[in-house]
Amino acid sequence: MTASTRAHLRETDLYGPVRDWLAARGYTVRSEVKDCDIAATRGDELVVVELKRGFSVDLLLQATQRQRVADSVYVALPKPDVWAERTRWRHIEHLLRRLELGLILVSFATPVPVVDVAFDPQPLQSRRNTRGRRAILREMAGRSGDHNHGGSTRRSILTAYREQAIYIACCLEKHGPLSPERLRELGAGEKTQAILRRNVYGWFERVQVGVYALGAEGREALAGYADLAAQFRAALDGTVGRLAE
Repeated sequence: MTASTRAHLRETDLYGPVRDWLAARGYTVRSEVKDCDIAATRGDELVVVELKRGFSVDLLLQATQRQRVADSVYVALPKPDVWAERTRWRHIEHLLRRLELGLILVSFATPVPVVDVAFDPQPLQSRRNTRGRRAILREMAGRSGDHNHGGSTRRSILTAYREQAIYIACCLEKHGPLSPERLRELGAGEKTQAILRRNVYGWFERVQVGVYALGAEGREALAGYADLAAQFRAALDGTVGRLAE
């Protein structure tokens, strides 16, 4: 569904297809019951569906409040253009599953809207992403301090990799061309050779086999990270092994 198509939809456009889908499965359906967009019963079972044109925090607030009174709670949304928004929708589905909410998608691509239950509410079985956790802890351990500003989007993130590259640049600035082995002795870390070989920032120059120097772009980069460069220069003057792994 395109953004322009979604813009012309109303929440009431979702009601008819969802109502009919529930009724076809034996539910008694009523709309706007005690602030619930749809309330449906089958025997002693109470199902609540919240209708929205798009995903929002308000939708989550409403749906989680309905969990206090209903056996099952679904959110119903227009079916998105999956290819255009697939990454965002994976995150949305993950969040809904964590909140133990069901998801109903209504497609308006055909003359008769089609209702698809993406998933039903299920008790959460949380699994920790151990690889992702290790990556976060490894990145934190590799940084010398907190040199970024949380929430920033317009400046380059000072990662552990970039810090190591800055440290190598400071070593080359102070001592001139060096080999990876000598740089490791100065505390540049085990990734030194890979950083020099890949040269992703364009800071280094190979002056002969196995020997690297600091290029003009590297000197400019040190000026852009003046505080951290000063910290590393001081470490080189007084302490060896600042970034050793």
